[in-house]
Amino acid sequence: MIESAPWLTVVPPVVAIVLAIVTKKVMISLGAGVLVAALLIAEFDPLRTLALVWDSFAVLFWEDGALNTWYIYILLFIVLLGVIAAFILMSGGTQAFADWAVKRIRTRRGGQILPAILGIVIFIDDYFNALAVGQISRPVTDQHRISRAKLAYIVDSTSAPIAVLAPFSSWGAYIIGILAPIVAASTLGISSVEAFLGAAASNYYAIAAALLVWLVIAFRADFGAMRREERRALVEGRPYADGEVIPGQLTDNLPVHRPGAKRAIIVPFVALVIGVFAGIVWTGYSASGSWAPVDILASTDTSLALIYGGILGLACAIYYYVRYTTDNPRFGWSSFGQGWLGGLKAMSPAIGILILAWMLGGLIDTLGTGAYLGELVEASDVPPAWLIPIVFLLAAAMAFSTGTSWGSFGLLLPIVGGIANAVDAPELLLPMLGAVLAGAVAGDHSSPISDTTILSSTGAGCNVITHVVTQLPFVAVAAVSALLGYVVLAATTLVWLGLIVTVVALAGSVLAIRAIRKPVEAEAAARPDEARPA
Repeated sequence: MIESAPWLTVVPPVVAIVLAIVTKKVMISLGAGVLVAALLIAEFDPLRTLALVWDSFAVLFWEDGALNTWYIYILLFIVLLGVIAAFILMSGGTQAFADWAVKRIRTRRGGQILPAILGIVIFIDDYFNALAVGQISRPVTDQHRISRAKLAYIVDSTSAPIAVLAPFSSWGAYIIGILAPIVAASTLGISSVEAFLGAAASNYYAIAAALLVWLVIAFRADFGAMRREERRALVEGRPYADGEVIPGQLTDNLPVHRPGAKRAIIVPFVALVIGVFAGIVWTGYSASGSWAPVDILASTDTSLALIYGGILGLACAIYYYVRYTTDNPRFGWSSFGQGWLGGLKAMSPAIGILILAWMLGGLIDTLGTGAYLGELVEASDVPPAWLIPIVFLLAAAMAFSTGTSWGSFGLLLPIVGGIANAVDAPELLLPMLGAVLAGAVAGDHSSPISDTTILSSTGAGCNVITHVVTQLPFVAVAAVSALLGYVVLAATTLVWLGLIVTVVALAGSVLAIRAIRKPVEAEAAARPDEARPA
């Protein structure tokens, strides 16, 4: 069936994405996508379909006669982060940090700058970035009446877009590994690291997405569905809508020790960061036998590094919990167990969504969705330079459909690199590779089945679909600006000119939006009668 109608391979992700946006029921939508994919692979054989669904689940935990540690460790890290947050909350660290930060971060703009800066500083891995930055920033943004959707957008736009531009990150190491044989087969005569830096300069979307965050903060340019979320948070004091399923939200009535201390939140998260960085270095060195940063990052086990950091952070969180609550009669063994259970329950929605997203991703890979879209590139009969905007759009479609930018990298980079080398256009190689990276990040950035999207929502404590819907207009502005840049690049072969056009288009869009719509803060000030205490 698939052989005769390859377009059917895009049906499962389309079903999942459309249902998620329409129904706002992410798990049901992902489950529907999993079922449709299994039905297509099994050619509608019900028993084989059920077997495929089970296999797609089981392989996440057991593969080739051994534990599938990559997925298991990521799930364990999510649980650890939830438990860390619970103990920090109960020890009074969350409230103490919020009280301290509010005194020093006096404006809503300052509250948004905090996660934006943290997102850039913690660039080593997008998973870690997405979860940690949201957890650290949430008390501050809540205090300043910043919506969870806005926080999720800032977190998401400073995770993958920053990681993909940094050679010394898990993303950089992965991409450099893919680029090595492509560059070796070209006539450029440069190293794979130099090729990565050259491609990064042509990654217009990642640059635009990161820059847009700062433009939005500076000009208070909220638009689309984000205005609704920001207005409710500012006027009503509710950072998210009533009744929304919030992954990572501690919903139990956990006891809170007062007065708390800032160190109860700062030390665990610093320990978490140190533990993850140390884990990345150690696992990379153990596997490669080299202390060279590129070798370490290319060989590191990021998921295991997350566990190292999670255990260290949890140990510190429990220490402060015991230290500050020992003499408090409200706390005992029951509250200690409550912290573990509360953390697990808070992260269970994210775990369920991630598992289904991974299952769908595996089945989509079996279907050959990515390969089908990649063939469209190979079959295109256009001048080599004009492949640059085309591969940007195709990579975006592929990542949006599959929910993975890494999968799109793995499929499209060799194809596009092979095309550039075959037509003997070395000057176009790096821009074409950069366009692939840009498109894949853009598609991943806007997909409700992307694990990065899900984890950004979890870290920020925002409903997944609310995050997707509110972020899409910002993705569209950055993507259209990048596309204009690629059109100019294709017409002129000048990378710097395409980048200038991207930045100008981006800034012009923000200024136009700002001219049309005044800031949410100004609207709220004009209607003080609508405001009520949080």
